[in-house]
Amino acid sequence: MFGKLLTAMVTPFNPDLSVNYDLAAKLAIHLTENGSDSLVIHGTTGESPTLTHEEEFELYRVVKKAVAGKAKIVAGTGSNSTAISISATKKAEEIGVDGIMIVVPYYNKPSQEGMYQHFKAVAECTKLPVIIYNIPGRSVVNMEPETVARLSKIKNIVGLKDAAGNPEQTKKTKALVPADFTIWSGDDGMTIKFMKEGAVGVISVASHLVGPQIHQMIDAFDSGDIKKAEEINQQLQEIFKVIFITANPTPVKAALEMIGWPVGIPRLPLIGANDTEKAKLKAAMEKLGLIK
Repeated sequence: MFGKLLTAMVTPFNPDLSVNYDLAAKLAIHLTENGSDSLVIHGTTGESPTLTHEEEFELYRVVKKAVAGKAKIVAGTGSNSTAISISATKKAEEIGVDGIMIVVPYYNKPSQEGMYQHFKAVAECTKLPVIIYNIPGRSVVNMEPETVARLSKIKNIVGLKDAAGNPEQTKKTKALVPADFTIWSGDDGMTIKFMKEGAVGVISVASHLVGPQIHQMIDAFDSGDIKKAEEINQQLQEIFKVIFITANPTPVKAALEMIGWPVGIPRLPLIGANDTEKAKLKAAMEKLGLIK
C-alpha cells in the first residue's frame, strides 16, 4: 500500500525556526525522486513534539500538493492523548492524506489493554489506513506481539513500524498477524535483519541521504540476491550509525545542510550538532562520496 521505502521526513526551518514550507515541498519532491515510495510527515524525525497543530496541518497540505501522483503521504497524527490523536487524524483525513501513523503513547506508560483501546479508538474515527508504531526507546513501554495481533484484526490497521530493535519479537509478530499485514523496520541499521523475519522494508531516516542505495538493498533482498543486499547494508552501516549519534533529527539535519539542503537546526529542547558530531557525519559521508 505504501511501498517498501518510506522516508520519515525532517521539517525544514528558517533561521528564526519558523517552518520553511517552500523547502519542505522541494525536499519532498527530491525524496520521491531518490527512492522514497511514501513520506511520513510530522513524525519523530519531523519534530512532532514541537510543531503546532496549525504547522502540522499546513505541512500535510504543502507536501501533498508537491508530490501529488508521485508518492503517498502518511501523517504522523499520534500523541499520548487519545482525544488529540483522534482530532488530528480527522483533520488529516479532511486534508486528504493517504494514511496515518500512530505511535504508542509516550510518558503515560499505558498497559497492553490501554494501547489496544487507544489504537482501536483512533482507527475507528477514520477510513484511512493506519500504521501503528512501536518505539520503546521513546515511549518507555513495549507493545507486545499479541497486542499487535489483536490490532491487526481491525480492518484499517494495515501495518506496523517496528522500532523495538528485537528481530525475535518481529518474527513472533509476523507469525501472529495476517499475511497482508505489513511490517516495516523502524531502524535503518536493522532493515535486513527485520526483512529476514518478514518485514517488507523500512521507514527510514537515512534515506534523506542514501535513498537510492537503500532501495537497491531492499530490491536485491527481494530478488533473492541476499549477498548483494548484505554488501550494500554493510557499506551503509556507518551512515546508519552516525545519523543517530545524538537525538534524531539533529544529525540528519546537519548532514542535509552539508549536502546543500538548508533545513536548519532543530527546535529546543533539541539543539544543533556540535563540531565533533559534524566531523563524524562528514567523515561517513565522504566515504560514501556524498560530499567531497
